[in-house]
Formats: sequence, structure tokens, C-alpha cells
Amino acid sequence: MTHHDTTDTDGDVDGSTDSDPHARTPGGGASPEPKPIEAAAPEEFGLVQAWWGDGKGKTTAAMGMGFRAAGHGHRVHMLQFMKGGADSVDGVRGEYNAIAAIPGFSYENAGHYGWHGLLDGSDNDEHAAKAEAAFERAEELVAAAADADLDAPLPLDGDPDDGVHMLILDEILYAADRGLVDPDDVVELAESKPDGLELVLTGSHAEPEYLDGVADLITNVRKVAHPFDAGHRARRGTEY
Repeated sequence: MTHHDTTDTDGDVDGSTDSDPHARTPGGGASPEPKPIEAAAPEEFGLVQAWWGDGKGKTTAAMGMGFRAAGHGHRVHMLQFMKGGADSVDGVRGEYNAIAAIPGFSYENAGHYGWHGLLDGSDNDEHAAKAEAAFERAEELVAAAADADLDAPLPLDGDPDDGVHMLILDEILYAADRGLVDPDDVVELAESKPDGLELVLTGSHAEPEYLDGVADLITNVRKVAHPFDAGHRARRGTEY
């Protein structure tokens, strides 16, 4: 059987004359044109997500989904429980600046300086008070979403108290793991949310077994290696 060489004189295979490797990709090397962000209602929101584990990336993944949802014109809000800052982290994290530049994405921080139980000079009683206040705020936001029409577009510059399509409760699982928030209350909050609200919960190195059968998506972000183990501090642009 005779073998026919499909390489052309330019060195490309299958008769292609374009030597640009990008042109041979499915998209032909073209970057899709971005569309203006306009308020829109999501078609399939309504799940409960839980992101936990000892690996880096839980908050990053949640915010990535938030940016993606906002890019489609859905109203997104993030409430942070435990990230009030530390001596190794800037007061204004990079994500705050990025969120402020995106229509439809907002945030608020209810964290206290430092991390509970880590002997970093922070006051554990203050951590408890801040976490309790943050949980009450989370209840308000879920109730507000229940009063809103989540099947309709929401104003991109609207107050989160008027409803959101996606609510990210960052580090709420860590607060529950530390006993600052009752895990049963987290379950009750998840079960009380309106059907159209996408609820994203993050935090905790310990498995939130109390969410089994409650959360639709549970992801364990597992550490294989971490620069902190080698003595690296949090880096601007990656950790904050």
C-alpha cells in the first residue's frame, strides 16, 4: 500500500498552507468580541455550592464564578466572613478593585483583623461578634432575594438588599468550623433560600459533612504543595 505524504511545501499537514498555529485551532485564532454587559436573568441558577479543603483556590473559584455570572449580566454579591486583613495583606485586596470595575458585582467585608485561633494578635471575642453579625447579614440578603423576582433582570447598580442572583458567602464554612457560626444555622440558611438564588459557600479545611444532601455541589480543594509550607508569605496578586 502506497503511503501519501500530506505535508505541503510549507511544511503544514493535510494541505493547510497557514503556518500560524493559532489558525489551526478550532477558533481559528480569533478572539470573540466581548459584548456590553446588560442586565439579564439567569436561566438555570438555584443550586447550593460548597467549596472546602486545605488547598488554595476556594475563594478564587467562587469569585471566578462571580465574574463569569456578572459578565452575563446577572447580579452578584459577595459577603466575606473572616477576611478582615492581617499584617501580611494589604487592606484593599486586588479583588476589591476588580469587583468595583465590573457592573453587577458588589461585595462587603464583615471580617475581623487576623484569623481566629492563630495567635496573631487578634481578639477571638471580636471574631465571634463579627461572624455573628455577618451571619445575620447573610440572612438579610437571602430574605431579600426571596422577595425579589429572580426570574427577571436585576439592576446592575442595584442595592443587594433588593435581591441578587448569586450570593457568595466567603469563609462562612471556616466560621462554622471554628464554632463562630452554628453549622445547623448554615444548613437552615441554605434550605431557606429561594429557588432562583445560586448560593456559594466557601472555607474550612474540615469537611462540612452537615452539608451532605443539602449542597448540590461540594468540592474539596486539596493541597498537594503550598508555598506557605516553605515559609512564603501571602503574595500580592495571587493571595490578595
